Amino acid sequence: MDQSAGNFTVTDPAWVDEVLFAGRPTDICLRLPEPIDRVTLHRLVTVAQDRLTTAGLRPGGAAALRLPPSLAYVVNLLATWRAGAQAILLDHRLTDHEVDRALARLTPQVVVAPLRTGGGALRIFVDVTEGVTPYADRPAVSGHAVIQLSSGSTGPSKVIGRTSADLVAEVHRYTRIDGVALPGERIILLPSMVHVLGLVGGLLYGLHAGVELVPPERLSGDAVLAAVAAEPTPATVLGVPFHIGLLASTRPTGPLPQLRRMTTGGELVPAAVAQAFTDRYGVPLGNMYGMTEVGVIGTDLHGRHRPSIAPAPGIEVRESAGELWVSCPASPYVGLSDPTRWADGWLHTRDAGVVDEATGLVTVRGRLDSQVSVGGMKVDLTEVETTVAELPGVAAAVVVWDNGITAYVQPDGPLSEEVLDKLLAERLASYKRPLVLRLLDQVPRTTTGKLVRSTDALRAAATP
Repeated sequence: MDQSAGNFTVTDPAWVDEVLFAGRPTDICLRLPEPIDRVTLHRLVTVAQDRLTTAGLRPGGAAALRLPPSLAYVVNLLATWRAGAQAILLDHRLTDHEVDRALARLTPQVVVAPLRTGGGALRIFVDVTEGVTPYADRPAVSGHAVIQLSSGSTGPSKVIGRTSADLVAEVHRYTRIDGVALPGERIILLPSMVHVLGLVGGLLYGLHAGVELVPPERLSGDAVLAAVAAEPTPATVLGVPFHIGLLASTRPTGPLPQLRRMTTGGELVPAAVAQAFTDRYGVPLGNMYGMTEVGVIGTDLHGRHRPSIAPAPGIEVRESAGELWVSCPASPYVGLSDPTRWADGWLHTRDAGVVDEATGLVTVRGRLDSQVSVGGMKVDLTEVETTVAELPGVAAAVVVWDNGITAYVQPDGPLSEEVLDKLLAERLASYKRPLVLRLLDQVPRTTTGKLVRSTDALRAAATP
């Protein structure tokens, strides 16, 4: 197959075998920690496909997967696609109420959910025995191969669909990005495969390129470093900013020549956190910018342009009135399309940013709605939040507009509002400083590890 996306549709399962199972049968795909080679994975997928079709899944239908990160998740996802059906990915941490609402809207033919799980709460991958339950005898609501729910960091989740051609194109896009893990190397996989970074940047790219996927046994800095050291082959750690802080605070017990780099996606990384990581490990901290709607948009995997990124191959980025727009041939939204989010082949990211005309580099400034007016003076809440987050004694911070600039702060040790206010007075003009400071035991995060910026959710977290 050539490097184009192909003309695959949701009911055409050929792309799974051509793009994801094209390597040598003996190649290792996953280490859990036991190695799973391609021939074993293919056999498990075939068995799962038979089970899904027996339960009522048909070509052009849909299967909802409500599974934690596990071999069962990987197998049932690939089996759904090989059956010519749509995969609806439901994060296992969603409540029953949230899942019921999604199922009622998306009407899958079958639902795959755990019967039993084991391995402990801090395991990255868990042991799952799954069950398949018939749900609705209807075709899929759209022709997309995968349906995902956005992380909902600033409000309700959106229903986003991507075709098999979209996924194939993005997998090939990764192969053209300088700095990604290469065939025969490993990806230490930390983000959830329900969401786009772990799904495409981890699972699908790894299967296509012959890169081993290695989830650590636990979500701890020591376990991540142990996974890196377990094999002699080069390793790239793939995660989100939360994981950078985890590793920056973990002291290696010895040299780690296998560690090539860490690559993160998601929210902006405070400069102090990035510096702490590179000081400790002496390897590049790569940056990746993307969205559920289109996947990877731009990268700086060598850490040369931080905080800027270069558009990924085949992706166009332009600036319009301070907002970043990304090329996207068709609306990614399921249902009615909002012209303020997608129109005429362009996705409106609602991220503030600039594009350097000379170099083409893109600098993301944060959410477009982070610009507020205080007494006639413009204030960028992203700047305020970064300043708060970099203060000594602060583990995480979110700054929002809630009848004034309000900061929700998660301390890293003893900290008081008085001390915070004094430190901020030394660093920010008076009109930029938060009117309200609230200390929280834990700042809320989405299922992908992003900080939640919904004022309602933050108020609830601050309520005794």
